[in-house]
Amino acid sequence: MNILDRIVADKYKEVALKKQLIPVKQLEQSVLFERDTKSLADALRTSDIGIIAEHKRRSPSKSVINNNTSVDNVTKGYENAGINGISVLTDGKYFGGSLDDLLLARAAVQLPLLRKEFIIDAYQILEARAYGADAILLIAAVLSKDQIKELSTFAKQLGLDVLLEVHNQEELEKSLMPSLDMLGVNNRNLKTFEVSTDISKELSSRIPNDFVKVSESGISTVSAIKDLKQYGYQGFLIGENFMKTEDPGASAMQFVKQLSSQ
Repeated sequence: MNILDRIVADKYKEVALKKQLIPVKQLEQSVLFERDTKSLADALRTSDIGIIAEHKRRSPSKSVINNNTSVDNVTKGYENAGINGISVLTDGKYFGGSLDDLLLARAAVQLPLLRKEFIIDAYQILEARAYGADAILLIAAVLSKDQIKELSTFAKQLGLDVLLEVHNQEELEKSLMPSLDMLGVNNRNLKTFEVSTDISKELSSRIPNDFVKVSESGISTVSAIKDLKQYGYQGFLIGENFMKTEDPGASAMQFVKQLSSQ
């Protein structure tokens, strides 16, 4: 069993327990549940920068990335840097995140927030809405075509944007449907954790222009973004490159300045 399989197996158990503890009605009565969401897809589509910066404490491949920062400091720093959206990892066991991180980020910034999670149940989409997310991530590697359709349609009904993540052509072909806003290509192989932007380039021509194209993982230089823009990418999810520094917000600001000057 690879790491992705282990995460998903644990996620099914976690969601089953949460459903017993917090009923759907309680989520729907959240103060944030009825708030007007901001479209992450629109923010990327209309920007020359296109950066989604991530809040991530650790990962299975890198262990601890940064445990010394607060969510509000990081997210405010990202917003001050001029990025377009923030990805908040909410998985606890493998990434050290929580829904409270999403809530704190929502209180700190006005930017569109993406709930970065291994979503396998509509309950998690209700959670995302209740805790202030504007968009959700769906991962094609762990979902069937029917699940992708069901979950993405439900998210759209709740006013959330949907970023669908693929790793290869097979996943992409099963995933193309009108209930998605953004198609993300993860440059990290989730089974081996090797990283290469070649996969983003290979799949770019197969992604219809109806969707905002997002390249995810392994992007650490301005030149990489300039290169990927030539392939039609409008969004770039950057996590560890900022989070591994002492001041992620300051790192993001320096990066954006460099990107804008070229």
